[in-house]
Amino acid sequence: MNRRAFFRNLSAAAGVATLADRADALGLPKAKITGVRYYKTPTDAAGRPNLKQPLFNQSTNVVLVDTDIGLTGVGEGGAGDTMEQCAGMLIGEDPFRTDRLWQTMYRGYFYPAGREKVHALGALDVALWDLKGKALGVPVYQLLGGQSRDYVECYSTGYPAPGTPKEVAKACIEAGFRAYRISTDGRGPVSDRFENVTRTYNLCKEVREGAGKDGAWCIDFHTELDMPDAVALANLIEPLRPYFVEDLVRSENPAIYRTLRHQVKVPIAVGEQFGPKWEWNPLIEEHLIDYARATIPNVGGITEFQKIASLCETHYTGLIPHFTGPISEAAMVHCSAAFSGPVLMEMVMGGTRPWPYLNQGYDLRNGKLWPNERPGIGVEVDTTKLQLIGEYKERYTAIPMIRRPDGSYTNW
Repeated sequence: MNRRAFFRNLSAAAGVATLADRADALGLPKAKITGVRYYKTPTDAAGRPNLKQPLFNQSTNVVLVDTDIGLTGVGEGGAGDTMEQCAGMLIGEDPFRTDRLWQTMYRGYFYPAGREKVHALGALDVALWDLKGKALGVPVYQLLGGQSRDYVECYSTGYPAPGTPKEVAKACIEAGFRAYRISTDGRGPVSDRFENVTRTYNLCKEVREGAGKDGAWCIDFHTELDMPDAVALANLIEPLRPYFVEDLVRSENPAIYRTLRHQVKVPIAVGEQFGPKWEWNPLIEEHLIDYARATIPNVGGITEFQKIASLCETHYTGLIPHFTGPISEAAMVHCSAAFSGPVLMEMVMGGTRPWPYLNQGYDLRNGKLWPNERPGIGVEVDTTKLQLIGEYKERYTAIPMIRRPDGSYTNW
């Protein structure tokens, strides 16, 4: 037996038991998308009755992508009209060509998709990744490079504990969360700018004391402060060492951070309202922010999130994804687990809110999110507790899409 044959036989003998567990060895079956089902959830992301999805870009509507091989992918987000347009372009397509399908949905009607359409696109993209993981019998994080971390640290917004702000912050940290988040203390409907800054500063001091260590607290300015007040408050709380300060000013003009970055020294987190990578590039490349609030499905799903994460790693920017819904949060665990840079994920109300339509969702223990080994994104939906609001089986023909000789898209 020659050397090559020896090692080939040795590898075969050693690999018999484990070959089927390897995603790269299983191979993907031939499949086509046969239909897309769209469901309304009982509540929105904030737990309010889901009458008209008042938080449009935090839609918790559930989308299921069906195939001719009996597998169904699960995603979350979007609205009826944008979902119909995107879903129609998927019918009859190979569900495993995720990047190609992303490009089809994003560019299929010539005008670049706005944030509303990207939200629906992102929901479908998550479902396609869920399908691929199920087809291979592996969790999605294995398809993204495997785990870079054992668990994902979290902060809690609105931790459900009684007591003073100091006591609530203390309880949150003792429950295992990395940080406790508060927001500016505007009590509306009218806000006195000077009173608000002073009151919020005093609140921050109390929370900082309760959190018990540097960086164990953070604050969202909620874009409600005018520029001078945002700068004043950020500089007042700098000695209190917040983990991050979020959305200091309104988000319509991201270029304002070129000015703001030089006026404050607190770590800046921005972007829960932003879409695809083109919106992120200047903020990350010019080091205008410290943490990207990029989240799923807002940016366009897992396909686009991974590209933004690569930008972040290149420029030493961390990730602080926003909570948009329970299925998206489960998808975010896979992306966060595969990212090697700093990550801190948001949990609303300590993660204790029930989601009756989910038989399985994200795994939260001791204030941390834990990757699991369930195939796909690890979510199981009970559709009997949802309202069907759309079913798409008809193929929508996009405008003529021109391909390069190698089959990839270009614009017309």
